[in-house]
Parts: sequence; C-alpha cells; structure tokens
Amino acid sequence: MQLATVSHPDGGTRAAVRKDGGWHALPAPDLSAFLRDGGPARAGAEIPGAVPVLPLPAPAKVLCCGLNYAEHIREMGHELPSHPTLFAKFADTLTGPHDDLVLPRGLQVDWEAELAVVVGTTLRRADRATALAGIAGYTVANDVSVRNWQNRTAQWLQGKAWDGSCPVGPVVVTPDEVDPAAGLKVVCRVNGEEVQRDSTKTLVFDPADLLSYVSAFTVLRPGDLILTGTPGGVGAARDPQRFLADGDVLETSISGIGTLRNTVRFTD
Repeated sequence: MQLATVSHPDGGTRAAVRKDGGWHALPAPDLSAFLRDGGPARAGAEIPGAVPVLPLPAPAKVLCCGLNYAEHIREMGHELPSHPTLFAKFADTLTGPHDDLVLPRGLQVDWEAELAVVVGTTLRRADRATALAGIAGYTVANDVSVRNWQNRTAQWLQGKAWDGSCPVGPVVVTPDEVDPAAGLKVVCRVNGEEVQRDSTKTLVFDPADLLSYVSAFTVLRPGDLILTGTPGGVGAARDPQRFLADGDVLETSISGIGTLRNTVRFTD
C-alpha cells in the first residue's frame, strides 16, 4: 500500500492512499496527523489532480544513522562500528520530493541518498521483533550535508540541520510491499550521472536494529522518521572532492518506493 500527503484542490493538503490508479482521501490533513491519530487506512473519495508533497511535515523526532553501509564506512576511513552512529535533525530540515533545495552561497553541499523508516506505533525499549512490527513503512530521503560546516567540530549537527535541505518522499510504502532485507536498490544521480548505488542488504544495522536501539533511550512515536545511512560515493570522499553547484539536479531513487527530484539553488 502506498500512502502520501497530497496537494488538495482547495489549496491545502490531505493524507491519501493510492487506489485504482488515483489518490483517495484519508481522514487527516497529512500523514503526520494520520499516523498520530492511528486510524485505519480506509479510502475515501478520490482527490482530483492530487500531487504528492512532503509526506511527513511534522514528525516529533527525526533521527539519522551515519556510517551504516560498509563501503561508505571504509571510504570515510573508519572501522565497522559495534553500535550505530546517531545524530538528530529537525522537522524544519525536511522538504518535499520535488522542491528546490535553497541554500546560501559558499557552502560545500554534498549528497547522501538514504532509505528512511517511518514509525507506526509507540516504541519504548522495544526488542527487535517489536521494532520490526512497529514500522509503518519506508520512504526515500537525501540527507543533504553541508560539509564545511559539518567538519568544523567532531559533532555533525551544524552540517546536517540546514532548513529545507532534506528532501523526503514521494510516498510511504508499507512493509507488505517492500522489504529492505530483500535488497532495495538505493541510487543517487547528479544531472543524470550516477554517483551512488548500493543495496539495503548491505546495511550494517537494519531498520529493526535501529528502531530497537533508539527506543532504548528515547520513545519513538507514530510519524517519527529514522534515516538509515548512505552508501559509498559521496562527494566529500572523492579525489578531488566534488560538491553540488547552483542548478544541479539531484535525483534519489529507491526501488519499489520512488524518486525524489530536487534542484539546487544558491542565494546571496
């Protein structure tokens, strides 16, 4: 099943479910509210001209795992970790699947294609089985990173939390349709050139591992978002290093879920 937040003809948004080739209304203004309310995904009337926008506009928590694909860990000069490397983002970092990424000039902006996990139930000190059962679905994200700020200190927050820098979407696909353990292809392209490709089979810590680990120290609630890490191929690890330029088109795809397409716009 595919879920989304879609644009509505009245100018607002609506939570929606895909059915018979169209988007049908769910009883909430967006997926964040729908998941918090916990209602069944019963399709209402079809929404004419609906277009998916940012699916989760108001997560209470956005947590991310860094260094979670073996190739990327090695290209960054690290050993395989015994525990997840975690950092937080804010809801203000999130933007829609086709929105421009608008940032100030002078930044070293890098790409990081990622599978994102959407929490569906309250999880507190959950074991692996409970965490797996608590997944509402999966979506696509790109943890666009500002490297010259990220590398100012040993803490990454200032390079990861720029407003409107993290596209997410276009849809949330439920676990009965996609399974990261089966190997979802994660691909990133810049202006049509492939720069990242890997399979979620090679995650060091899979979605259930991450939700179980995070819920040991902070409660997770419906609509929270967990980014699972990026494959090898980031610009900062290249020789010479490569960063996004004004007008570059960033495409992020995960098999069985969909594609983000965002244009970089630098401003004075």
